[in-house]
Amino acid sequence: MPNEGSYEVAQRRSDAIRADLPENPGNYTMLTGDRPTGRLHLGHYFGTLKGRVELQNMGVRTNVLIADYQVITDRDTTDHIQDNVYNMVMDYLACGIDPDKTMIYTHSAVPAANQLMLPFLSLVSEAELQRNPTVKAEMEASGHELTGLLLTYPVHQACDILFCKGNVVPVGRDQLPHIELTRLIARKFNNRYGKVFPEVDALLSDTPLLPGLDGRKMSKSYGNAISISMTPEETAKRIKKSQTDGERMITFDPENRPGVSGLLSTAAICTGRDPREIADEIGMGGSGALKKYTTEAVNNRFAEIRERRHAYENDLDYVKEVLHEGNRRANEIANATLAEVREAMGMVY
Repeated sequence: MPNEGSYEVAQRRSDAIRADLPENPGNYTMLTGDRPTGRLHLGHYFGTLKGRVELQNMGVRTNVLIADYQVITDRDTTDHIQDNVYNMVMDYLACGIDPDKTMIYTHSAVPAANQLMLPFLSLVSEAELQRNPTVKAEMEASGHELTGLLLTYPVHQACDILFCKGNVVPVGRDQLPHIELTRLIARKFNNRYGKVFPEVDALLSDTPLLPGLDGRKMSKSYGNAISISMTPEETAKRIKKSQTDGERMITFDPENRPGVSGLLSTAAICTGRDPREIADEIGMGGSGALKKYTTEAVNNRFAEIRERRHAYENDLDYVKEVLHEGNRRANEIANATLAEVREAMGMVY
């Protein structure tokens, strides 16, 4: 029998929720978010943004957090953070996130949600925090020392999810330990002080991870990502500069031909085709033909999104208004939840 925290159990629960979502969208509150460390790219769009829009349009209560406090978990500066936040809102809106249906807000603007950290920290041991594989991976990737904020990052995520009584969180398999810790915190709090928080489940993504143009993980720091905000010309330039190999015949072979396969994967996800089919079609056309095909695939797929984004770039007042309204709503919810927490803990004087 697989244990409670196993991947198989999480997958089973996720499948059951996916089947129920179209029937009972009102039973679900979803929380997800991004760190504002730069422009969102195609990996973000196909990995999470597209799914958020689908859940929103299905009628799920959707909440999207811009995790500005999480920027300082592993870096020593908040340079460009305001610009990054506004650009993130533009990306969200352009991709179809509707502020009338989805609450878009920032960490730093919602003190009551962050205040949940104090009681929540008392419910987890240092060993439980140290064990979290994602925290270790993030620390190694950044080369930064382990700050107290990075160590307690999963607890902060639990605050994000639970302040709005979130019960589904779209994640990849690597994020499951965070969800398990959130479930543990909710369960311990409810057992100790009385039921305030729901059971939280992972909504596991069935979208394969889109590699970058060089076949590695798509990342701003590798320079292998195409941003949603790029112009068609910038897109063409980025694809043209991408590394392929000397072999003329185009084949899909992620292990041995990462650059060629990265381009094929990008073209495939943008056109809804199979990468092998595209490779067969290009055949002896070589990397020039492949790059041309990929450029057109990306630019056609994102033409409307970029057009909408351009309109928001020229209307910063509206972008700020969306954020102010989202922050206002988030504060209302957070204050109500914190009041419930203090009531349950007997801390009302």
